[in-house]
Amino acid sequence: QVQLVESGGGLVQPGGSLRLSCAASGSIFSILVMGWYRQAPGKQRELVATITNGDISNYADSGKGRFTISRDNAKNTVLLQMNNLKPEDTAVYYCNAEVRRYYSSYSYDYWGQGTQVSVSS
Repeated sequence: QVQLVESGGGLVQPGGSLRLSCAASGSIFSILVMGWYRQAPGKQRELVATITNGDISNYADSGKGRFTISRDNAKNTVLLQMNNLKPEDTAVYYCNAEVRRYYSSYSYDYWGQGTQVSVSS
């Protein structure tokens, strides 16, 4: 079993900052990719950023220049630093991890429960 727990969401004014964190726990051999996705009401879930176990990052255009993703492999955590937040960033943010478990050649996709980010003035 693998569990992802997000934290750090909240209400912030436009131009403000938030830092989201996600901690993975359970039967983990390695985490190939961790990332963040978001879903606004009435909209499809979309990529925010991902990072591989080799620290290769990928950002959606919406967050480029404002968001920074990082991970601590020893702690199985991923962080998303969000600066200069905009109202259109308002969404539920979900942590995602592609995980290899012990004694398995397969990878599995896991999701956190989501954390609300609201940007308004």
